[in-house]
Amino acid sequence: MLLAGAPGSAAADNLYRGSNWSSMSSDRRATEVGDVLTVVVFQAAQSSTAAANSSRKATDLGGHISGGHLSESGELAFGGGYSGRGEFTRSEKLIAQITLNVLQVLPNGDLVIGGEQWLKVNGERTRIGVRGRIRSADIQADNSVLSNRIADAQIDYDGRGFVSRSAKPGLINRIFSFLGLG
Repeated sequence: MLLAGAPGSAAADNLYRGSNWSSMSSDRRATEVGDVLTVVVFQAAQSSTAAANSSRKATDLGGHISGGHLSESGELAFGGGYSGRGEFTRSEKLIAQITLNVLQVLPNGDLVIGGEQWLKVNGERTRIGVRGRIRSADIQADNSVLSNRIADAQIDYDGRGFVSRSAKPGLINRIFSFLGLG
């Protein structure tokens, strides 16, 4: 019979768990479903396209008839030309950090990661979403991975608000563009 306040029997717990044990000298890195890690998104893209077309066509027809007091001449000429030029340049850069969840551990040890981050600044609502597959070896000591190390990466960056609405062309411009007039 145990008395109140008397020391009870001690229960022995095992401090070692084989599934998530790491040495005291290593950093904690994402390895299991539900773990989190930080993705450093640094994407830069630049493209340029230029096209020039030119064509010229001319057709001439001439003739002269003479006989006795009659002398007639005629000439017919057709001509046409076209010259066109177009150029398109685009440059984009996205730099962000987002913390994601490990969604799945594949049989080869690769991690499927995914998540999104919402940000609202001055009425502008922005969403960054990242999904893909990473190798455990690409996870750095600070539990982060660079976006260029993500296989099958899907990086979405979308914004809604006053700035993005005002950047779109108006209804009249869109109608003219649809009709090929603008």
